[in-house]
Parts: sequence; C-alpha cells; structure tokens
Amino acid sequence: MNAVRAATSRFVPPFVVGILAVVGWATVIRLADVPEVVFPGPTAVATTLVRTWPELARAAGVTVATAGAGLLVGATLGLTIALAMTVSETTAAVARPYVVALRIVPLVAIAPILFRWFGDGFAARAILAATLAVFPVTVSAREGLRATPRELLDLARSVDASTTARLLRIRLPAAAPETLAGTKIAAAASVVGAVVAEFLTLDAGLGYRIFRASTRLQSARMVAALVVLALVGVAFYLLPVAVESGIRNQ
Repeated sequence: MNAVRAATSRFVPPFVVGILAVVGWATVIRLADVPEVVFPGPTAVATTLVRTWPELARAAGVTVATAGAGLLVGATLGLTIALAMTVSETTAAVARPYVVALRIVPLVAIAPILFRWFGDGFAARAILAATLAVFPVTVSAREGLRATPRELLDLARSVDASTTARLLRIRLPAAAPETLAGTKIAAAASVVGAVVAEFLTLDAGLGYRIFRASTRLQSARMVAALVVLALVGVAFYLLPVAVESGIRNQ
C-alpha cells in the first residue's frame, strides 16, 4: 500500500499537469485561431507523430547512441579527473582551470576543430556531447570524494591500506550520491550536446529533423520531433535516478 501511495504521489501530479497543459494549449490555439504554420495544435502534432513515427524512431536512435556514447565518455573522464584531483593537489590545481574552460567554451567554438580532427560523423558528435558531461561529473565527484568521513579514512590508515585501496574502496563508494547527482545533470547535458552536434553536422538524428522541419515551415513535424526529444531527455535523466534508487534500496 505504501508503495502504491508513493508511486501515485510521484507520477500522478506530473501527469495531471501535462493533461492540463495540453488542454490549455489546444484552447489557446483554437480561441486565437493560430495558423498551423505558426504553431500547431496538439491534434496536428499527435497526428504527425503517429504518421512519421518510423523516421522519428530512427532519428531518436541516432540521438540516443550519440548522447549515450557522450555520457559514457564524459562521465568516465570526469570521474577519472576527480580521482586524480583527489590524489594530488598539484593535479587538482592544474586540472581545475581546464575543466572549467571546457564547460565555458561554447560547443560551436570547438566544433570546427573536432570536425577537422575526427570528421563530422558519429565520433565527432559523441565527443561534442561528452564535453558537456565532463564538468558536472568532475565537480560533483570531486566534492563527494573530499567529503569522505574522516573516521573511515583513519580506519583504513590504521590497517595500512594503500592510497589506491582507500580511494577505490572507501572514497569512491562514499562519493556515490554526489557523483550520481552530477551524472543526472550530465545525462541531460549529453542529450543537449548530441542535438547541438546534429544541428551543426545536419546529417542525422532528432536535431537534424528539427532543423529540417523548421527551415521548411513544417511546424507540426518540428514539434513532434521536439516531443520525442523531450522523452529521450527524460529517459536519460531517469537512468542515474534508477541507479541511485537501486543503491538506496540495497
């Protein structure tokens, strides 16, 4: 019973808000008599979504693959950097400005360099997505590693545990909540990075579909692709949430 109540309180309110938003959307479109080319109503979007689902599904597969590879590479690199910064303050001092710079520099600024090095295919798009995932994982994992309870570290030293053992067996598990919090942000950011890369390469994926529909004034197709993209983003965010829930329930 408690599980049912928890699920109800968690999923019903967003569902109700979504229904109300769609009703409000349809009402505004009808009362204001907005042309479909300007902004389509929910019926037109739903019809287009059903009609073009095969091509949207293929485009979503490309975006998922790109964002997934970017998240994997970015999260792995971010965690590695955080571990290195924890081991050595010199490494932390050296790496910190570059990690921040990687977050600040816009993707469109570094994209031409990556395209020259790796072409404009899957590898380059995945790397672009990875650049947005590195920063949140690095920062959150670093804070979690530094916040390891002192008594655990003292206990490890008392049994002559090596630095590597303390890092992997004590600090890393203790930093799991903070690392997963950063991974949630990185998951959403990787989808954004994948879409931006698809905008720039105009080759495949939901980003390409959105750009193509917008240039052809196909508003219903554009919004349908945006709906699918939103679902992909939510799914990516829920991945680390599911991992976090599994860890808590152990």
